[in-house]
Amino acid sequence: MKTLNEPVKNLAELINTMNQLLSPQGCPWDREQTHKTLTRHLLEESYEVIDAINNNDMRQLQEELGDVLLQVVFHAALAEREGFFGLADVIETVNHKMINRHPHVFGDLNLSTSSEVLDHWEGFKKKEGKKKILEGIPAILPALLRATKIQEKAAQVGFDFPEFKGAKDKLEEEILELSRAADDMEALEELGDVLFSLVNIARLKCLEPEKALQISNDKFSRRFNYIEESLIKMQKEFKETSLEELDQLWEEAKRVSK
Repeated sequence: MKTLNEPVKNLAELINTMNQLLSPQGCPWDREQTHKTLTRHLLEESYEVIDAINNNDMRQLQEELGDVLLQVVFHAALAEREGFFGLADVIETVNHKMINRHPHVFGDLNLSTSSEVLDHWEGFKKKEGKKKILEGIPAILPALLRATKIQEKAAQVGFDFPEFKGAKDKLEEEILELSRAADDMEALEELGDVLFSLVNIARLKCLEPEKALQISNDKFSRRFNYIEESLIKMQKEFKETSLEELDQLWEEAKRVSK
């Protein structure tokens, strides 16, 4: 574990490394990058952090957090060269934001539970100039996560089903509307409503829809891999196997995985 002053020293060294990479004598690839070209890398590194957390791999987490920090330093260095802001401005802004949003820690407000903090959170943000409840939810978020955040914010002001049955009835209504869709465009819209309603079900059950879908993705992949491996052992191809045989292997894969 490092001492308090070492992170400052190490951050300064990272900034110096980035400045060398972006210098005329630095890396041609780095010098060609823009905020837009780096967005994919920031997204990928963020997902790798989440993967490390899900795997409970602290060594991987340390490395991946460093990769995310590198992206922050990279963007700040580009912005500084464009005359907008630097890393010091980024750090100062987020520090002020955290202090202003925690008057129960840095001020006189008395909040003793996390639910009380959440009740006041939107008020803290409105003081920063945010006018609308759903403002600040990025449109580029993965759809399941965006739907969850939209619903959470709406629920904070009372726009929510009073009981779980209402959400369940709404889901059944949307599934019926999907089955009655007259064309592809209408079906696409109704499918979206079904998914949005499913997110509502998950939220009210205190479940993470993204995590639930990933569990199903992993489960399907394991069972499908079992089928593929079984066919290889049988020296058969998918196209040579009937749907009934594949279904039998699927049921076998389910039994093996239990």
